[in-house]
Amino acid sequence: MELDTSKIDDAVLALLCLGLHDDARAWKGFDWDALDRLHQQGYITDPRGKAKSVVFTEEGLERAERLLEKLFGKQTESGAAADRKT
Repeated sequence: MELDTSKIDDAVLALLCLGLHDDARAWKGFDWDALDRLHQQGYITDPRGKAKSVVFTEEGLERAERLLEKLFGKQTESGAAADRKT
């Protein structure tokens, strides 16, 4: 099966947000290739090293929060009703 790494990167970035601590740090317990791609895109600091966490860039944290809500947030009743109409 061929995987869409862009979708994987979006999911990993969103899930990193769940481990957020100390303002903009997140535990780096995800696939190294995905973390490297997120670093190359400028969303997190370099994951290589002894630290057990990475730091979000300002853009990365904003994107992570949006993706977390988009991918995993529950829809409100009014939002769900609007979706059924379209």
